[in-house]
Amino acid sequence: MKDGFLKVAVATPEIKVADCRFNTEQMIAAMQKAAEQGAKLLVLPELCMTGYTCGDLFLQDTLLAAALQGVKRICEASAGMDLLTVFGMPFLKSNRLYNVAVPVQNGRVLGMIPKQHLPNYSEFCEMRYFAPGSADTEEVTVCGTKVPFGTKLLFACEEIPELVLGIEICEDLWVAEPPSGRLAEAGATVIANPSASDETTGKAAYRRALVQGQSARTLTAYLYADAGEGESTTDLVFAGHNMIAENGTMLAESELFTNGMLLTEIDLGRLKSERRRMGTFEQNAGGYETVYFSMPSLAAAEALPELSLTRLVDKAPFVPADRAAQEKRWQEIIQIQAMGLKKRLLHTGCKNAVLGISGGLDSTLALLVTCKAFELAGLDVSGILAVTMPCFGTTDRTYRNACTLVEALGATLKEVVIKDAVRRHFIDIGQPEEKHDVTFENAQARERTQVLMDLANQNGGMVIGTGDLSELALGWATYNGDHMSMYGVNASVPKTLIRYLVAYFAKEAKTPKLRTVLEDILDTPVSPELLPPKDGEIAQKTEDIVGPYELHDFFLYYMLRFGYTPTKIYRLAQYAFAGDYDAATILKWLQTFYRRFFTQQFKRSCLPDGPKVGSVGVSPRGDLRMPSDACMTLWMEEIEQLEKAM
Repeated sequence: MKDGFLKVAVATPEIKVADCRFNTEQMIAAMQKAAEQGAKLLVLPELCMTGYTCGDLFLQDTLLAAALQGVKRICEASAGMDLLTVFGMPFLKSNRLYNVAVPVQNGRVLGMIPKQHLPNYSEFCEMRYFAPGSADTEEVTVCGTKVPFGTKLLFACEEIPELVLGIEICEDLWVAEPPSGRLAEAGATVIANPSASDETTGKAAYRRALVQGQSARTLTAYLYADAGEGESTTDLVFAGHNMIAENGTMLAESELFTNGMLLTEIDLGRLKSERRRMGTFEQNAGGYETVYFSMPSLAAAEALPELSLTRLVDKAPFVPADRAAQEKRWQEIIQIQAMGLKKRLLHTGCKNAVLGISGGLDSTLALLVTCKAFELAGLDVSGILAVTMPCFGTTDRTYRNACTLVEALGATLKEVVIKDAVRRHFIDIGQPEEKHDVTFENAQARERTQVLMDLANQNGGMVIGTGDLSELALGWATYNGDHMSMYGVNASVPKTLIRYLVAYFAKEAKTPKLRTVLEDILDTPVSPELLPPKDGEIAQKTEDIVGPYELHDFFLYYMLRFGYTPTKIYRLAQYAFAGDYDAATILKWLQTFYRRFFTQQFKRSCLPDGPKVGSVGVSPRGDLRMPSDACMTLWMEEIEQLEKAM
């Protein structure tokens, strides 16, 4: 196991009702298949040893004896296997019958967990046969060995401290307070649910919501194995609806009415990071007993080859993976931005706003959001003063787009040519105009900010910041220049997301003029336009200098959201961007990202106010309380090791 990834599986084997010998062999076949494919945990359905639909046959000694023989056979087959298998069976204890889940690993039954909540409504009649499980842990004898029996059991791997298994059974998930909540509080990071949930119209969607929701609430990986074809169809049909979810994300889900196996990787490191980050997640549930097991092959995990990933690693983590839900997300983000600005306008009594408009994506989105905020506040959009400030690097294309955009929105356009002012400043400080260094660039940015601030004073308004999250993470902003404003509406919107938001505004544009100009802005290369054009075209393309924003946004997300190491981020990026960037390119820009992120914190330490729209932000008052002089040595040394290993 490297980087916290562990291969897991859920399966619905072929079974025959009441044929324990056949069912045992099918379960063993599933175990062997899972082990061959590198899985370390396999979950099989509820009562799959006998079949869930045995009815009154559960009261027959012959069936119960055969089930115990099946357990013995599975133990023998598991000898020498790292794989931990969880399956369901009926078990007789003290003249009471229980519906239990049985974890078996390396020739040993680790325990027995009885089902706590027995459905006895509609098509279910489990209380006719079974007794509910008790919180008291007892000992029972299985295959000649004493094992713990009870609902408060956890199963922990000695070699992987992050792997702690808790088990609940089918209906346990459907009640108001599922046992998995307390299991997670007691330390479980993975929940196994052997289930036999029959299929009725619309039930699959509800079942899916339960699994996803519970994995999110408990900060666990949730493995749900459902009964399928092979169960009796006297009154019910089972669809084998298997699922593997991780902290609210569905990693893998089976087709209905198809018996088979799901395999994917869970990220135990991600779960550990989430629990560390969330101070409200308490691991304090008492009274639980931990049973330890060993996976010797993982004892020297760092020496193992990397586990091949099959789970989705989205190259655009800030963009919803569910493309059908994107439009709703864009509406939410825009509303958050606009409502934040609306509140600030009303609180300060400002009826005017001032912002620089360049014809680029960031200032375009800021202007669109400001118009939306004015509408929400009942203010006339003509009170928005959009200022274009041509200088040495301005191109005809961006200038025309800026002017057209303001006119199409009904805001007030003002042009302030800053060339002479900047030249005067160059003379004052002794800066040669032909020397195109950082002073040449930043003098223009600071002059623009001074113009905006003074115009805001003249008009009794506030300056609206246009810089985005990606620029702030990289420090790609001029300190006390475009870095400064009175309210930054884009402060937590990454560059990759801004493009989608502007595209949404283009799609919803009320006039062809507005749609056309927004589409052309979307086609324009990202640039600060601080260097003179070449043959009338943009000479300074941001991504040629600092690197592709899609990579930087990827790095930023996994660094800040989960605290991943450079090594893990590099590995994920190679997987997500396979075919787009080679390993050397990814590593080059990863090094740039960390260097700029650490050295530019002083700019983030004094950011203007702005609304948080997603799970990642860099506000010094919220998400990122980081010292400006923090040392980057540990991170850069790790990247150097990656370079040496190439």
